[in-house]
Amino acid sequence: MNPNYKTSQSLIIVLLLFCFACKNDTKILPTEESNRSVTKTTNYELLIEKPENIDTPDGMVWVNGKTFIQGAKPNDQYAMMREKPAHTVKVDGFFMDVTEVTNKQFKAFVEATDYVTIAERPIDWEEMKKELPEGTPKPHDSIMQPGSLIFNKDINAIANMENYSQWWTWKIGANWKHPEGPQSSILGKDNFPVVHIALEDALAYCKWANRRLPTEAEWESAAQGIATDNIFTWGNDPQILDDNANTWQGTFPIKNESVDGFELIAPIKSYDPNSIGIYDMMGNVWELTSDLFNVNYYKNIDTSEPLINPTGAQTAYSPTNPYQQERIIKGGSFLCHASYCASFRISARMGMSPDSGSDHAGFRTVATVDMLDNI
Repeated sequence: MNPNYKTSQSLIIVLLLFCFACKNDTKILPTEESNRSVTKTTNYELLIEKPENIDTPDGMVWVNGKTFIQGAKPNDQYAMMREKPAHTVKVDGFFMDVTEVTNKQFKAFVEATDYVTIAERPIDWEEMKKELPEGTPKPHDSIMQPGSLIFNKDINAIANMENYSQWWTWKIGANWKHPEGPQSSILGKDNFPVVHIALEDALAYCKWANRRLPTEAEWESAAQGIATDNIFTWGNDPQILDDNANTWQGTFPIKNESVDGFELIAPIKSYDPNSIGIYDMMGNVWELTSDLFNVNYYKNIDTSEPLINPTGAQTAYSPTNPYQQERIIKGGSFLCHASYCASFRISARMGMSPDSGSDHAGFRTVATVDMLDNI
């Protein structure tokens, strides 16, 4: 497909709201083989410490190589089937952004490259329908305009918690510069995470910055900090969630009591970092990874030996969105609540369509030694 015509507007048609709806998949459907080749050897020499000849890039921190437990922990009451079974992985050391990519950083990229995000691009129905089920009707012209999804903060009642469209609104004119619609702006919000970013947008930024998206295993390694089997970035105590992450308090999605001080998105570094100095890996905004989302991946991998630098499933599979190659997003967002989402845990994993954008999804980047060696 011509990249100029990839748009998140296909969300309207195939109800890709599921990408952002937090739900428990108690029923997993069969799919094709989902394993990707990974290195498995007891003789692998793990890169642990930062090489002395490599400087830490500005705004990043070195994450030591380590062996740790990926996936649901035994004492995690919120663990979902797609997070099981837990398995041992070994991940080489790498650099990770201390914060999510901010409006200021993304603006610098746009100004340097004249890049136009997917949410800002015009729609071509003939191109878009190629990614949809045959016979999908064309939406009305009134909504076939550039835009993105925003949370409906004015909702005061819901009929069914399975109907995610009740708290999502398709907003024409919503994009990274106008996160709540055309009348909004990011003026004075340089230090907020950039949102309404689709996969192609994040990859374009990475190419410009000589970075890449983290794998899911790298993301979990960084989230663990100096630990190896924590449920949360701060440890295993759910009672201190409000002190450590921007999530939903009250009754989702009707009333947010804002106990943590923020009704919706928060500036970066509003909470203490984890044990290695990385901020906001839990809550605030979901973070893109490079791995394909397959709900059956964990149950199909061979766990007899540690996996070395795993890069995820070979094929994507989500029962709620079988038509697109979703990528894994991690960390939860300001909308996560224990009664419904509970994705403010290290092992939590959701799928995001490649052409999707919303006001609670962003990203952060990583760099490896070999990437910096080539500069």
